[in-house]
Amino acid sequence: DELMNNVFPKEMSLSSAQIRNSEWRTSHLSTHSFYHNKHGKYFIIRATVVERVVSGSVGWGFESQLPQNAHYSYILLQGFLTRDKGVDVESLDSLLKNKNIPDVQQDSFKRGFAEGFLKAQALTQRTQDSSRRTRLILLVLLLIGIYGISKTPFLSGKGFFQLRFRTTSGLDSAVDPVHMKNVTFEHVKGVEEAKNELQEVVEFLKHPQKFTVLGGKLPKGVLLVGPPGTGKTLLARAVAGEADVPFFYASGSEFDEMFVGVGASRIRNLFREAKANAPCVVFIDELDSVGGKRIESPMHPYSRQTINQLLAEMDGFKTNEGVIIIGATNFPEALDTALVRPGRFDMQVTVPKPDVKGRTEILNWYLKKIKVDPASIIARGTVGFSGADLENLVNQAALKAAVDEKDMVTMKELEFAKDKILMGPERRSAEIDKRNKEITAYHESGHAIVAYYTKDAMPINKATIMPRGPSLGHVSMLPENDQWSETRSQLLAQMDVSMGGRVAEEIQFGTDNITTGASSDFDAATKLAKMMVTRYGMCDKLGVMTYGDMTAQSPETQAAVEHEIRLLLKESYERAKALLKSHSKEHKILADALLMYETLDAKEIKMVLEGKTLESR
Repeated sequence: DELMNNVFPKEMSLSSAQIRNSEWRTSHLSTHSFYHNKHGKYFIIRATVVERVVSGSVGWGFESQLPQNAHYSYILLQGFLTRDKGVDVESLDSLLKNKNIPDVQQDSFKRGFAEGFLKAQALTQRTQDSSRRTRLILLVLLLIGIYGISKTPFLSGKGFFQLRFRTTSGLDSAVDPVHMKNVTFEHVKGVEEAKNELQEVVEFLKHPQKFTVLGGKLPKGVLLVGPPGTGKTLLARAVAGEADVPFFYASGSEFDEMFVGVGASRIRNLFREAKANAPCVVFIDELDSVGGKRIESPMHPYSRQTINQLLAEMDGFKTNEGVIIIGATNFPEALDTALVRPGRFDMQVTVPKPDVKGRTEILNWYLKKIKVDPASIIARGTVGFSGADLENLVNQAALKAAVDEKDMVTMKELEFAKDKILMGPERRSAEIDKRNKEITAYHESGHAIVAYYTKDAMPINKATIMPRGPSLGHVSMLPENDQWSETRSQLLAQMDVSMGGRVAEEIQFGTDNITTGASSDFDAATKLAKMMVTRYGMCDKLGVMTYGDMTAQSPETQAAVEHEIRLLLKESYERAKALLKSHSKEHKILADALLMYETLDAKEIKMVLEGKTLESR
């Protein structure tokens, strides 16, 4: 304030009106230039004042009058002089003095002041550390966000950071056709009909002009439908190998991603590469995972983009000449109807489980790779096995032969592998007392006797009392050929064989000593009787009528159906009892043989029932 009072006269005010009326007036004297007439005095005075203030001289006057806007200069100069002036900080001693703190309390005051300062300093340090961690976390989240945005297709094009990470590795490179030359239709066994249908696709890929001359078009898609393990993937590889064209492979699950649009982008990349390498084969395994029925879902509003892109690529505005799409699925009913229409998947090829002829071919193919007894073909006993199941069976038999230190795989190892797959491993460590073992022997021999002496029963394969899985023994039946349909007498014979075990226990040990071992036998017999009455029309009283949902039937109809089922089961039980009583001698001989040898095959059972000795045993 003293400095400002010395620089400007005391009577000077910030009012422009007072400045004009005071002794400080604007000079109208001309200088040597227009610029100095307009600006020179103001800037010279301001610079002079600043210079004088910095140098420490304050007692001086102006050589000329101030310009008209001198009050603005006063304000600017005052701000310049006071800009570095800090807040007066009162010292601790002066604070103690001004607050009149007694001497006895001054040490406590200083100590509390120091403790407060240290705590405030620690709090400040923690705050700074927390801020540093927060900035680090935000930086990491920012980087992750940029990476995610860069992988989003509609944001990763031109004009948006030019960031494009490759997300389609493995889908946009063709498999070298040299690798496919090693797989041909010769490697596919047991599915002759499917091979014949796919042979047309191979011919089209090899010689397309032969068909186009007649106005034909190359089929766009082939859908392979069948249970797991029947060779659908192998067939697709064989098509590419036979035609000697590039083979593209992709699983349906590879198109699913958490980012919107990635699946559709991968479809586009796959077909773009396929078109560039046409003619070629594109194989999409597990098609139902990408081509399932389209539904409205608020949880997944963009889930239809991938299948829509697939539909457009297969039969859209742009053509795919020379690109064959082969899809494989176990659930054709789950596919979208737009995907399976003609023009997309023109052919639907069923790849079923092999019949007895196909199983024989598959077994022969896999048995070529190992040393095996030529007579060890068990195709008849593997009804329902797929090609993968048969390969596993041969492998298990080879492992068993290696463990037993044998030179070759025989029928014994193949039977062992089949039983292990169907019923579980042997439980040789199970300690079964003599009484339970005897009951099991008579139970299983009862099944075998009824099967052996019943006209339309399946031939016996073997009988054993060796525990496997949950069972203490079993009798396996072996059909002569694959059965496409069954007669009423064959169904009744199966029911009689199922009843043979319980009947044998009742005859040999009495009603009070029957066991729970026949529960699964009764399940099978009851199921057969119910199907005969409600599905097959094999009941005279109810006629040729099917009864699907029994709860929808009247109480009278339900009672009539139950009565007929009970009647069939009772008659079957009586037939089995009469047969076992008439062959009680053979029954006892077979049970004793099972107690002695534990396992008997079909030939040995026949020898025992004919009264011959088992010299080989």
